[in-house]
Amino acid sequence: MAIAGVSGGGKTAVTTSLIQKLSNSKALYFDGPDNIINWVESGSNYNLWNLTPLIRDLQVLRNQQLNYIILDFPFAYKHFKISKFIDFAVFIDTPLDIALARRMVRDFRTASVKNILADMENYISKGRKGYIEMLNTIKPNSDIIIDGIKPVSEIVCHICEQLE
Repeated sequence: MAIAGVSGGGKTAVTTSLIQKLSNSKALYFDGPDNIINWVESGSNYNLWNLTPLIRDLQVLRNQQLNYIILDFPFAYKHFKISKFIDFAVFIDTPLDIALARRMVRDFRTASVKNILADMENYISKGRKGYIEMLNTIKPNSDIIIDGIKPVSEIVCHICEQLE
């Protein structure tokens, strides 16, 4: 199962909660690369990412007879090498302002005002394109879409209901 969504959308919190709720399950986490803005500006080809380490880790988990493998993976079905391993993709649909605020709280807790302002300028001029790209391509390609404003416990319950 892939848990997809924008940065700050709640993927990691949902994935962590799911592995606690679903018996005999493990998770793999994918952190987006630093040059995602250049990738968006170059045409957003999902298959350009080298996911060999993630695929290797996924194959190891597949040999462990688990009930569930949960991928904290923002691109869901869009990468051709990973898509064949995914049976179910969830898109956590979090409004961009909420996702941005969560990311700022998470990543800039001890940052200087100068660094925070620089990140905001980067988001306005370039970063938002990456968020919009996800909404336009990953969201409509997912099996279910869940409101990212809901509490993690509700999101997890909804996903578990869909799995039944």
